[in-house]
Amino acid sequence: MLPRFGADKLGEADRVKLNLAWHRLDAWPEVARGLARLKTRFWLAPLSNGNISLQVDLARRNGFPWDAILGSELAGDYKPKPRVYLAAAGAFDLASAECMMVAAHTSDLKAAAALGLRTAHIARPNEHGPGKGEAAPSAPVDFAAASLEDLAAKLGT
Repeated sequence: MLPRFGADKLGEADRVKLNLAWHRLDAWPEVARGLARLKTRFWLAPLSNGNISLQVDLARRNGFPWDAILGSELAGDYKPKPRVYLAAAGAFDLASAECMMVAAHTSDLKAAAALGLRTAHIARPNEHGPGKGEAAPSAPVDFAAASLEDLAAKLGT
């Protein structure tokens, strides 16, 4: 892959920096504010296929107020495998029905709902470029929101 983009001439330090670019991503503008509102009533944790160091770096960069960092690394598997969702609920000593998966991807929400988690879809119609994302869920969800702040309002925070 490096030669394809002319990056094979990069030194090792630059290759490491390039490889860790995911750790320096900026969040959608409303995410930190929405999470802060949700945190007033709910426990928050990312349930990501990304590793813990990635989630910590993203939280520090963007001001995410996580209560814990969960996901594939702790579950020993990747979404959409059931054990990832169930391990997250178990980490908080909660039943699946007491948890909510919030995502911009209907496929993730369908997998969570099949295990009894409540679901909320956040519209990201331009996630992969103009008009290349999910403006609305393509399957039933408990909540459909335009943003995390919109979801916070719908949940009374």
